[in-house]
Amino acid sequence: MPVQSEAALENGLIDTLQKMNYEYVHIEEDKNLSANFKKQLEKHNKKKLEELGRIEFTESEFEKILIYLEGGTRFEKAKKLRDLFPLELESGERLWVEFLNRTHWCQNEFQVSNQITVEGRKKCRYDVTILINGLPLVQIELKRRGVELKQAYNQIQRYHKTSFHGLFDYIQLFVISNGVNTRYFANNPNSGYKFTFNWTDAANVPFNDLEKFATVFFDKCTLGKIIGKYIVLHEGDKCLMVLRPYQFYAVEKILDRVENSNDNGYIWHTTGAGKTLTSFKAAQLVSELDDVDKVMFVVDRHDLDTQTQAEYEAFEPDAVDSTDNTDE
Repeated sequence: MPVQSEAALENGLIDTLQKMNYEYVHIEEDKNLSANFKKQLEKHNKKKLEELGRIEFTESEFEKILIYLEGGTRFEKAKKLRDLFPLELESGERLWVEFLNRTHWCQNEFQVSNQITVEGRKKCRYDVTILINGLPLVQIELKRRGVELKQAYNQIQRYHKTSFHGLFDYIQLFVISNGVNTRYFANNPNSGYKFTFNWTDAANVPFNDLEKFATVFFDKCTLGKIIGKYIVLHEGDKCLMVLRPYQFYAVEKILDRVENSNDNGYIWHTTGAGKTLTSFKAAQLVSELDDVDKVMFVVDRHDLDTQTQAEYEAFEPDAVDSTDNTDE
């Protein structure tokens, strides 16, 4: 097989994404990124602006948004992404700015760009960037076929040290690929290569080829759902975690069973496969359903009770109340 260059991989990926109705946007550096972000944010908040007789933010209003987004750690910024921002307009009215629609995750604005140049301690050009509502939320690092994939992972670690800043602190996911092997991981610097994962179908068949991976993983509704619903903000370690595909499919099955039937079911994971995280995310999403008031966990050993509650508390403090007797 002829060796496929990095540029060919990049162009092929962009072509695939455009066929999936991603808008291609040419962004050279930070200034263009900010201007594009303003337009996309106005588009995403169009209805709210129209209710106040507006179609855009003034420069000073947008500056307030940028100042709000600038502050805090990477972990705190992940929270800001998911929250509404009470923007005081020049008229004195208040508009709740939404940066990411987590409830209707398909209803976000998806764009793709490439070779964005960022000045940090070093000048760096990033391969392919996926922007959602104008924010760079997914960064893709490519290496030509035949190059060990870990080199792409190490490249991203170097970017953390030398150039990621500003709106690029809002990256939620990284994807690395050499064309024949493709993996994804959460924006959690130096967590280690072992926390990079293949994406699979529900039968656990992996999508290693970049084009197949892109067609499935970067489907707008799938990617919007993963970022909106399946990234866990770990309060204990102040870091981002993303579910592996079998955890994603398990939670989806549980949600479907709860919403659409009164049947029981079971999910089977092996030791060390992340059962606690799966159950936590399932409980969190089930508890958000309109008809659900309470989610109960029954464990069959006291040490499991203590261990599980401690892990849940690390994911989200005060998420769980324990009880000592069945009457209660």
